[in-house]
Amino acid sequence: MIRSEQVSQWRSHSISTQAQPKPMNHIQLHSAQQSSTATPTKLVCLGRNYAAHAKELNNPVPTTPVIFLKPNSCISQQLILPKDEHEVHYETELCFMVKDNKLHAVGVGLDLTKRNLQQQLKSQGLPWEQAKCFDGAAVLSHFIPLAECIETSLDAHTFSISLHVNGRLAQEGNNHDMLTQPEAFLAAALTFMSLEDGDILMTGTPKGVGPVHSGDELVARVYRDEQLLIQCEWKAK
Repeated sequence: MIRSEQVSQWRSHSISTQAQPKPMNHIQLHSAQQSSTATPTKLVCLGRNYAAHAKELNNPVPTTPVIFLKPNSCISQQLILPKDEHEVHYETELCFMVKDNKLHAVGVGLDLTKRNLQQQLKSQGLPWEQAKCFDGAAVLSHFIPLAECIETSLDAHTFSISLHVNGRLAQEGNNHDMLTQPEAFLAAALTFMSLEDGDILMTGTPKGVGPVHSGDELVARVYRDEQLLIQCEWKAK
């Protein structure tokens, strides 16, 4: 027979030895009035949204949005490479924060990808979360409210991104090059999932993806029309 005090002791020991939950990752929101943080529950990503990028990886150009997810645990403000044998590629993406099911703020991010692992999994017809969803696989800038960037609609402006790697221009693209525009991407995501305030949309990468090595210096920029909005610098570790 087990005494009640023994059960109580075991339960107490079990609770005390359980690992504490890891805090959720945050991103910075900088407005003209103040700075604050947001806590995305997920990142909703759009694959093959630039035709030239689809072709450079020998993928078919999609006719409907290719949507996948990254968890909050991917979010980082530092570019820290995983300690394994897989080659990691950068993919620079124009990003939007969601609030009240609308595009609320703009930023830039790196969708880091273990390219050889992804290709291996795809060739076997398997999901490729292992190649896209590792810790630190979404390196994000701060975000700024769209209300401070646009006067009428998003489509009325050209939002451009660029990435320089060790001083060399590696990637550039803009929203008008996208197969699915940001507003249409948002609408497509909302047809089958709920979005929480702070969730991030990553709108796909233009051509020019490539490997990242320890010590590489990456500079990503976002422009509205020709005005620089955001510049973020990372050194791969």
